Amino acid sequence: MTAKHLLAANPDLLTEAELSGLVAEIARLGGWTLRYHTLRSKGSAHGFPDWVFVHPAKQRIIFAELKSEKRHPTERQRDWLDGLSDLPNVEVYLWRPSDWDEIVHTLTGRRPVRKENAA
Repeated sequence: MTAKHLLAANPDLLTEAELSGLVAEIARLGGWTLRYHTLRSKGSAHGFPDWVFVHPAKQRIIFAELKSEKRHPTERQRDWLDGLSDLPNVEVYLWRPSDWDEIVHTLTGRRPVRKENAA
């Protein structure tokens, strides 16, 4: 079963890694040409957000921390998110699988169409 199928069936089953792959793909489709994700956190600043997205054409920067439905940010992750949130023109998100509609809208400007809503 793919991450997309897990998301549709039950967001609780999606891991952070699976969510990360989906978010990266949506960011690419949304035209976010600059995307950064630390593959191995060893030697990196503790708590730094999972993703940084830059959209030069729209003059936007996003810092996103991804979590599964049941996990919570660490104290250092919260410090980074709070500190970045205090800066002007910086978008900061804590996204979980259940935030999928918001993720898609934020990164593409469009709302996802659910099959049950499409006609």
